[in-house]
Amino acid sequence: MKSLVSIVLVCVLGLGAIYAQTDGFSVVTTESARRLSVASHPRQLPDALLQMASGGQDTLLHALRSDGRITVVNFIYTRCLSICLAMGSEYQQMQAALRAKGLAGRIRLLSISFDPADTPGQLERYAQGMHADPGIWQFAAVPQAAQRRALLDAFGIVVVPAPLGQFVHNAAYHIVTADGRLARVIDYSEPHSVLDFAADQARRKSAFIPGAGHS
Repeated sequence: MKSLVSIVLVCVLGLGAIYAQTDGFSVVTTESARRLSVASHPRQLPDALLQMASGGQDTLLHALRSDGRITVVNFIYTRCLSICLAMGSEYQQMQAALRAKGLAGRIRLLSISFDPADTPGQLERYAQGMHADPGIWQFAAVPQAAQRRALLDAFGIVVVPAPLGQFVHNAAYHIVTADGRLARVIDYSEPHSVLDFAADQARRKSAFIPGAGHS
């Protein structure tokens, strides 16, 4: 009898630990937990100096506010030969869809490099290779290491150095509002959901571009 009670107690404690670690059994992986956490509680992002592919500089929060659009953010590095290229292809399709649906004045795309070796020149060449329209899709790096780390942490991006100068990192599409809040994380395998959610955010938050809209 005592053995049975002990087994039951162990099972209960084990289930309790799993419940706590998976947010009430709602999630079973860190990536799922990140998406659920942001959906339930949008995060205010820290500010960071951005080095733009154009050669100019701006801070993230100022860039978001002054632009006024909902921003779809992903994290890349220009030497990536796998997931970054796949997401770049999806961004190309999103760029075309934004034009076709007349949403370029309300939603834009931003790719941020986490690789300290990525210079503005490299980002510009990468953008050209992706046929990025700078009015819709911009590229930037975060030159200051402490700010880069804080930004990656806020977004929930994990970057691990790998052999041959590569990186292992998680990937997703991040919907960011003009007031600097991370509103939703959408899995990179679900690009079809990105513009629908971003457009809904743009309508609900009355996102707009000061002055003339982008084409």
